[in-house]
Amino acid sequence: MARYLPILDWLPHYDRPTFGADVLAALIVTIMLIPQSLAYALLAGLPAEVGLYASIAPLLIYAVFGTSRTLAVGPVAVVSLMTAAAVGQLAATGTPEYLGAAIAMAVLSGLMLLAMGLLRLGFIANFLSHPVISGFISASAVLIAVGQLPGLLGISASGHTLAEIALGIAAGLGGVNPFTLMIGGFALGFLWWARTRLKGSLLRLGVKPALAGVIVRAAPVLTVALTTAAAWALELSARGVALVGEIPSGLPMPALPPLDTALWQAILLPAALISLVGYVETVSVAQTLAAKRRQRIDPDQELVALGAANIGAGLSGGFPVTGGFARSVVNFDAGAQTPAAGAFTAIGMALATLFLTPLLYHLPKATLAATIIVAVLGLVDLASIKRVWSANRADFAAMAVTIALTLGLGVEAGIAAGVALSVLLHLYRTSKPHVAVIGQVQGTEHYRNVLRHAVTTAPDVLALRIDEALYFPNARFLEDTLLSAIAENQRIRHVVLNCVAVNDIDSSAVESLEASNARLRDAGVKLHLAEVKGPVMDRLLRTHFLQDLTGAVHLTMYDAMQVLAPELSRATRDLPRCETARGQTAT
Repeated sequence: MARYLPILDWLPHYDRPTFGADVLAALIVTIMLIPQSLAYALLAGLPAEVGLYASIAPLLIYAVFGTSRTLAVGPVAVVSLMTAAAVGQLAATGTPEYLGAAIAMAVLSGLMLLAMGLLRLGFIANFLSHPVISGFISASAVLIAVGQLPGLLGISASGHTLAEIALGIAAGLGGVNPFTLMIGGFALGFLWWARTRLKGSLLRLGVKPALAGVIVRAAPVLTVALTTAAAWALELSARGVALVGEIPSGLPMPALPPLDTALWQAILLPAALISLVGYVETVSVAQTLAAKRRQRIDPDQELVALGAANIGAGLSGGFPVTGGFARSVVNFDAGAQTPAAGAFTAIGMALATLFLTPLLYHLPKATLAATIIVAVLGLVDLASIKRVWSANRADFAAMAVTIALTLGLGVEAGIAAGVALSVLLHLYRTSKPHVAVIGQVQGTEHYRNVLRHAVTTAPDVLALRIDEALYFPNARFLEDTLLSAIAENQRIRHVVLNCVAVNDIDSSAVESLEASNARLRDAGVKLHLAEVKGPVMDRLLRTHFLQDLTGAVHLTMYDAMQVLAPELSRATRDLPRCETARGQTAT
């Protein structure tokens, strides 16, 4: 049962010190989560209280099913933006239909994640490359930040692309509300200063690091309090400053989402994209934090936990949630020891929903806009773009296309293109694997790339090392490589495939090897294999390939050369060891 209910792993050992650490972490995260949940609900185009609802049930459910000790689940900026982009195409913002679609999105996303977890399909997330997801998150953060500028200026402008939002802002600049700008500017400046400078200032004043960290994380709550008090005292609503208004008190009542078949069909693809992005972000954060404490997470169980959390969010009137990076780091730094910290955070959010909502009536929406801008600017990773450019131009091209499409066409087009590009890049790379002609390093029994090392080769033996699993996309490539090689060198009488890097082989590749073996035989060339791994050999033994093989299967490359060129092989081994060409050590 502990496999499906990880709470059974840590709950029996729960003690008072752990309880104290979890409660303290929960208090800090709750202070941070209250303004964020309100802001992300508005970002998703939903009433502010929906953000509070989405921060209660999911946290309780994750505490039961999650394997990360410090992950904080709840509304996040990117998923909120994706929700708004998807639901905005189906219903008008502020209508019951809009809220119903968002709730259905959470439930459908949760069902998808839960099914993937039960089927152990966590590996699917590996097909979304890091450069693509990094580019998508950076572009989404820019969209989110720019999309909040109208809220800071007190004007009306909307859109799903950077150009649409920019044009809307430009058209509305003549109607900027100075009081909204004043409130928003103060909130933005104070939050940015608190994030970048406040902790250093407190440390210089002699404040202990732990207390300084708590004060910094409480800055958004202080900003909310100050701007709310100012809006109330100065009656800024009469001066055109948009306020959050009345937020219903009380806990959400469980209810089913709209059971409209047409609606569920319309949100099927957006829900799948939200599930994929949310899961990738969740697992990345959870694995990073777990590694710091030498803990481990189960990616497949995280699918189950995240799926159950989203179902809980939908049934309790919330919208899609995932593991948040900033909150999880705060939870980790605050000393959370178990997922119970998340459950205590849920209790804190429930208390806030019951007793604090009347105090938020005069909260300016510009303050929440500033909160979102400061939160998402940290997601723009310019350093990653530079690193990818230096490391791999193909990855950079995929990242650049994802960024361009996200900014130019919207988040759905951006992430859909990112998924497609990730898969296409993988297929392209594996369809043309690295194949090296290898020779014997003097003074050793090792064989290395002739282009990188000073090696000896036999004139009538072609030794090739294939650095990839053999499967249907590269089966034809291998066959063409072999036939081209013997066509260029008429002296070749033996071809040895060094399979040390071949971890798998499928039926298409076996058929290609059979065809290559037959064609080489017709050309008077024998085909040999060397250093075949056990799982690959098991596959070959279930076919007729080995029976028809014109050559033999050798344990090592040196054994093969002892049979095919014994005098040259022994003489090369007995020579003094030679340094590699240009001092390179790559294979």
